[in-house]
Amino acid sequence: MPELPEVETVRRGLAPVLEGAVLADVILRRETLRVPIPADFRARLSGNRIRRLGRRAKYLLFEMADGTVAIGHLGMSGHMKIFRGPPSAPEKHDHIDFVTEAGVTVRFTDPRRFGLFVLDRVETLDEHPLMRHLGPDPLSNDFSGPTLAERLAGRATPIKAALLDQKTVAGLGNIYVCESLFRAGISPRRLARTVGEARAERLVSAIRDVLGEAIAAGGTTLRDHVSPEGELGYFAQSLKVYGHEGESCPGCDCGGVIKRIVQGGRSTFFCATRQR
Repeated sequence: MPELPEVETVRRGLAPVLEGAVLADVILRRETLRVPIPADFRARLSGNRIRRLGRRAKYLLFEMADGTVAIGHLGMSGHMKIFRGPPSAPEKHDHIDFVTEAGVTVRFTDPRRFGLFVLDRVETLDEHPLMRHLGPDPLSNDFSGPTLAERLAGRATPIKAALLDQKTVAGLGNIYVCESLFRAGISPRRLARTVGEARAERLVSAIRDVLGEAIAAGGTTLRDHVSPEGELGYFAQSLKVYGHEGESCPGCDCGGVIKRIVQGGRSTFFCATRQR
């Protein structure tokens, strides 16, 4: 599933052609994805101007001039593609076309149909069921060492599970949590309540660095992720531990070896010697 860097890469790729654009039409080829597409989706967006294209956690936010917000999620396999001229003929998994008055088409394709598009209003967005329980965005000023330490205090769950909980911090997924814990030197098995302010400061710094580098590289392409221009994400080449089971701990003289364990049904990669 696309994580924050992949979604932010998509947002940045779409912003130049969508922000300020008027939607001449929205073509729907399905009535439902993960959840039903609102019956008035086309009517509320067509003829409307996209004031701003935002992101919250792993969600894209199409903020319209009249206060409508279209909330989009790419799901497991969804992606957006830009056509600056006449688009190619739609195929089986091409579900939505956003067509601007300038003649640009942005197409949403989702083979597994785990993505979604729903509607809300700017003034009620914070209380939407998809938004109201989200923790701070890790790239925002609301995310800091003291804030993270406070959110972890008293929690008996492993730190990795706590970071994957979108109520703790919004937008992190398995790959980037593994990489961030490695950089911070924190074991994924450490109980969240034992991560005090000093470790939390290291962890916040590591999370910001990992996400920033991943965004600069266009995200991580392991299976489905591509940018709206069709480019792959190259951060996979910079992964230190994820997918490197059995290899020596990189850039370190600790003598450790990358191990793989399963936590909460997901693979965790880490160095037990370096990470405590």
